[in-house]
Amino acid sequence: MDFVVTGRIKIFLITLVSLFILGCAPHQSSSNQSVPVDDKALSIAVNKHSQDHQRVERDFNRDWLFSLSDNTQYSNTNFDDSVWRTLNLPHDWSVELAFDKQKGDGATGYLPGGVGWYRKHFTTPSNSSGQPKAQHRHFIYFDGVYNRSDVYLNGQKLGAQEYGYTPFYYDVTDELAPEGEDNVIAVRVNHSRYIDSRWYTGSGIYRNVEFITTGALHIPIWGSYVLTPSITDSNAHVVLATKIANAQAQSAQFTVQSYIENAQQQVVAKHEQVHQLEANSTLTANQEMNIARPIRWDINNPYQYTVVSRIVQNDRVIDEYRTPFGIRELRFDADKGFFLNGRSLKIKGVNLHHDAGLVGSAVPDDVWRRRLLKLKEAGVNAIRVAHNPSSQAFLDLCDELGLMVQVEIFDEWDNPKDKRLNQQERHSDDISRGYADIFARDAKQDLTAAVTRDRNHPSVIMWSIGNEIEWTYPRYAAATGYFDMNAGGNYFFNPPFITTEEINRRFHQSPEGEHVLAKTAKKLSDWVKALDTSRPVTANLILPSVSHISGYADALDVIGYSYRRVIYDYGHERYPDKMIMGTENVPQWHEWKAVMERDFIGGTFLWTGIDYLGEAHNQWPKKSSATGLLDLAGFEKPAYHMFKTLWNDTPHLYLTTQTMPLSPYKLDDNGDVVEKKKDAWQQYVWGWHDVNHHWNYNKDTLVAIEVYTNCPEVELLVNGQSKGIKNLADFPDRIMKWAVPYTQGRVQAKGLGTCQTQDQLQTAANASQINLHADRQVLPADGYGVAHIELQLQDNQGRPVVLDEQTIQFDITGPVTVLGVDNGAPDSLQPYQAQQVTTAKGRALLMLQSTLTPGEVTVTASSSGIKAASLHLTVK
Repeated sequence: MDFVVTGRIKIFLITLVSLFILGCAPHQSSSNQSVPVDDKALSIAVNKHSQDHQRVERDFNRDWLFSLSDNTQYSNTNFDDSVWRTLNLPHDWSVELAFDKQKGDGATGYLPGGVGWYRKHFTTPSNSSGQPKAQHRHFIYFDGVYNRSDVYLNGQKLGAQEYGYTPFYYDVTDELAPEGEDNVIAVRVNHSRYIDSRWYTGSGIYRNVEFITTGALHIPIWGSYVLTPSITDSNAHVVLATKIANAQAQSAQFTVQSYIENAQQQVVAKHEQVHQLEANSTLTANQEMNIARPIRWDINNPYQYTVVSRIVQNDRVIDEYRTPFGIRELRFDADKGFFLNGRSLKIKGVNLHHDAGLVGSAVPDDVWRRRLLKLKEAGVNAIRVAHNPSSQAFLDLCDELGLMVQVEIFDEWDNPKDKRLNQQERHSDDISRGYADIFARDAKQDLTAAVTRDRNHPSVIMWSIGNEIEWTYPRYAAATGYFDMNAGGNYFFNPPFITTEEINRRFHQSPEGEHVLAKTAKKLSDWVKALDTSRPVTANLILPSVSHISGYADALDVIGYSYRRVIYDYGHERYPDKMIMGTENVPQWHEWKAVMERDFIGGTFLWTGIDYLGEAHNQWPKKSSATGLLDLAGFEKPAYHMFKTLWNDTPHLYLTTQTMPLSPYKLDDNGDVVEKKKDAWQQYVWGWHDVNHHWNYNKDTLVAIEVYTNCPEVELLVNGQSKGIKNLADFPDRIMKWAVPYTQGRVQAKGLGTCQTQDQLQTAANASQINLHADRQVLPADGYGVAHIELQLQDNQGRPVVLDEQTIQFDITGPVTVLGVDNGAPDSLQPYQAQQVTTAKGRALLMLQSTLTPGEVTVTASSSGIKAASLHLTVK
């Protein structure tokens, strides 16, 4: 089975509604034969003629031309673009610009938008298969363009795509020049509405582009759908739907052969059918196979199989389409929470926006890999892509790394949000108009594209149709009671102030308005389930006390709460039939404590895993949100270490310090460190209280020392002298505390017993040297590989320096491109596209990307008055 939803009153399995969801044409099969896997000959048969088919998928990212300007002549084939900039995709032009308080807004990171054009000259591919031109189809595929794009080929408009997160493609066969002749594709990107989002979006063709050639008889893009409705240790039943398109002027008879390969490329199942398909029509081939002793995809063993689907005519492979997939079971239990492959598992999730600091929204795979591996090291097992579909490449990485994903599709529905202030719209200017303007027209096509592209990813475990949508429907806030005159909007840490009956009365006696949220939710949920029944539909509910009674929650299979942990019990007791979980929560211990204390809560997604650009209206010079476990440069923050102690069994310990007046603590009458405001930790929200990771203070200053750990006992030592042993069980906030008069030297915390781990801080002098560390020594000469060079200032004894900032100049030689520099600080306005950066907390980051040329790379970092440092990389 693919997923089960269980409740107290009803138990139902959502599986195949019909065979199949791809939109079956009349099935014209003349035979249906299941072929057992019996010997090595089958593996040979699969590989035979594997390169003879007509499908070619070309990387189309290289050698584009770009101009940040607008002219209707740019779409013309003969326009002179010789002075335009040459670049490779993916590309985000906004992140290349200077932060600007006047031309930008904090909602989108103070980076400007505008209108830009891309052009690419290319030759029509030659026919290597020996078939006439009429036997081919050519497609151009864009995984994402932000936003409002218009695409032209040889002066002819192919179409337009407004939603910047939607993948789309065009059949360009009829617009192409004859084989071997030149073509020009032109793409206009209109991001003049630079405050059309509540977070940084980027601007441009910021995801991958492919040029795909197939035969006229072919499997379309996203043309396969794999389900595993029955899984046991001994057998997995695989159900495959493959769409076939015949663009020929005559009918075709052919065989659909489908093979399943394991990760070792051994064939483990096969099925074939013979079909007859009329001219210019489509059908869906429905096939079933069994895999003996299947290996399940799991967070610690992300094992994948591949379906190889072929169209065969006259013993010749006409098309071949490969679909990676995983075998896993999902269960969402209203009383017991989430289960993966039959075992109870708390979802330890984080929310992520789609930018990555200095590269903006055009994020290389290796940049995501570094960030996701850091999160996984902390114990993260799931990502909520907020608040829009991610790139194909991002989900491929999650499949590979064993990270579960909640795919979110929309942040706005019928009514707009205020991009500067959040919640309901309070501005009406053109530059902040967003998706609500086109929702009625485009929502179905955009949702369909996202679900159809992503439904074979084993990492994807839920579809979210919306984020905090209730804010934009006035009936909801009014019915909660939280916004009455005597309530003050305090919904964060309070159960409803009024009864369920009163909420129900208020809501249902209020006028519906032009748009009804529950009806829209039902429509969106139905659209998802028409495409995929193997995962639940959810949404992030900000006002669930109303959404449960309004009909909104009825459209959902799993109920996500946004910052509403205080009503977990309220919701479970009153609405016991569906699993509840936190889909947006602050990164604090009290949020996880509430999850751990309740079996019925499936888990949480913290806001956020990594700091992101934007959501900083009127906060200049602050350009980004600072709510992440990692900062903009991917450096670890204190909250990262707290959750590493909560979400891992591996011993971990992290020290922080702060002067007592600036800390949240004081000494009580017994000399113990206590909170200035008792139990304040239970209501901490975004961000972390002000702490340091250094041991540099004035002599005899009283310093509050914190230890975040999963060790039951920890001893603190200052210059080798014990300051006492403390027990984690004595600290309900899970922060061990000492107060120590400062003396220079070393402070050290050590786990005791079997929990062998430690952290230490040493008094550092001024910066006198630079330490460089690269996350890899060798880059592939493919133009995509990225090396992260981390810089740390040190004193003359090699001790980290965090209080003596320096301006660093990077000098780079060799076949690499400089992607940029950063220090991770949310208020740093230094340009990213540079080779000079001022450190923050003694650190900085340089990103380099390989070119197509092999060679040696030397990186030298220098600063006035201190010793320079160099390191070497190889591109091959």
